[in-house]
Amino acid sequence: MNSRSSTHLVLIPSYNPGPKVLETVRTARQYWDPVWVVVDGSTDGTAAGLQQMAAGDPGLHIIVLPANVGKGAAVLHGLDQAAARGFTHALTMDSDGQHPAELIPGFMAESIKKPGCMILGKPVFDAAAPALRVKGREISNWWANLETLWAGIGDSLFGFRVYPVEPLRAVMRGQRWMRRFDFDPEAVVRLCWRGVKPVNVPAPVRYFTIAEGGVSHFRYLRDNTLLTWMHTRLLFGFIARLPMLLIGRLRG
Repeated sequence: MNSRSSTHLVLIPSYNPGPKVLETVRTARQYWDPVWVVVDGSTDGTAAGLQQMAAGDPGLHIIVLPANVGKGAAVLHGLDQAAARGFTHALTMDSDGQHPAELIPGFMAESIKKPGCMILGKPVFDAAAPALRVKGREISNWWANLETLWAGIGDSLFGFRVYPVEPLRAVMRGQRWMRRFDFDPEAVVRLCWRGVKPVNVPAPVRYFTIAEGGVSHFRYLRDNTLLTWMHTRLLFGFIARLPMLLIGRLRG
């Protein structure tokens, strides 16, 4: 177990993940201290199990929201509390076991070396990855890179990443979006606009079958509609910022 960090924490938003969350959190705790979980109005009973784990583990902190508010809103809730306690960086990861907890120390070390950057996981897919999802993220990645003048976003949707807390809070407090599935891609685009540089680190991702305890809340029509609207508004924001982005690129 690593010694407790006073600047970097692991932040896990969780909504009805099933029993996998207990394994996910237990593994994350093997690699980092502290780990925070924001239970986003879950109704599957996992909040009680997590609170029981935390009762015997001072490195684990559980925040339970009374109703589901969405991934981005849950992350922001955790960021606000983290900032109040003096944390400067947060590594976000999913609660369903898809993200590689064993890479937490390496990502945190990269963030400590480059505190002004965001450390983005670049997913390495195995054969179990749904082809439709992989193709869909390629489209989102193309748009995200256009909207940032190809600032170097390796993957816009992969939620295993380290953010500087204050720039992300400022971005989110400055507008009403980024509260649900649109959180991950919009965060990296808007942080790039603020001058936070992306650093890409490869990370394997695993898709679990239902028999393995896998749970997915992705809804193809609903979430792709949300992403389409997100990229539409980001494109308008990009056009408005284009002169400054070009000047910054020439100076860089």
